[in-house]
Amino acid sequence: MKNNFKLTQSQKMMVFILSMSLYGLSNMITELVPSVYLGPVEFSIEYFAFIPLTLCILFNPLYAALGASLGEVVFGELMLGQFGGFGELEKFISFSLAMYIAGIMVTDPKNKRQVGIAAMSGVIIHQLISMMVDITKVWIGVDDFEALPGLAESVVVVEGFSFLNDVFFSGILFALLPTLYLVPRLYGKIEPLLGMKPRTREDAWSIRGILHPKLVIMAVILAFSAFGFEFLSETDFNIFEWEASFAEDSESMLTWISLGIAGIISASIVYALLSRSKKGRKNAA
Repeated sequence: MKNNFKLTQSQKMMVFILSMSLYGLSNMITELVPSVYLGPVEFSIEYFAFIPLTLCILFNPLYAALGASLGEVVFGELMLGQFGGFGELEKFISFSLAMYIAGIMVTDPKNKRQVGIAAMSGVIIHQLISMMVDITKVWIGVDDFEALPGLAESVVVVEGFSFLNDVFFSGILFALLPTLYLVPRLYGKIEPLLGMKPRTREDAWSIRGILHPKLVIMAVILAFSAFGFEFLSETDFNIFEWEASFAEDSESMLTWISLGIAGIISASIVYALLSRSKKGRKNAA
């Protein structure tokens, strides 16, 4: 199916920056929320995945997915005085791939069934890649296995339990439900703020298009690339990993600074969009 949903470079950049700042802001918020333990079970907010999911469904999936992944690196790593090297590339690729696939799965943003399936698919794909990477690292021997008290000492059991916990806790509460609420209500209302028309069925990929051989092959290549980068992060070749000397002592202050900068950027973009919309309506009147 031919995709007629064309955006200008400025619109693509706006989607990219909006996704980067909003998701970066949400990542800083999750850093401040404490985890809750019930025996060996940890309940924590993995991420507010509804933000990139909503933007990928409503706007250009590629730029929204890449923006969210970069936002996590910039505000969740670099601004805290640290960088995980090749390990961050694995996160970048796996998260971008998962959000992009979720975005192109939806042909009708008003269809809650499609939106729900896409939201859970995005979380499952991301968590599945992460789980398989962690299991394979232990099997190959590049990483040590840390058993959780109260659970069987098997990497498959531990990682499988963590996968289910992230999917059913963070996936439902902070991905599925907010996305189901936001997408149908924002559809047709937020796009004019960026000077674009809402996506239609003619603009979206079909289910057959998602299974296009080129897309499947590219997804497989990116998934294996994520595996490779994560394995390199556990070796001496991870020369890009670094941490500033002041990072550990100033972690709390750096978190608040990163949170403030992400908030300012997000607020500035929202204000600019609202002013633009107000000016457009005034000129039309």
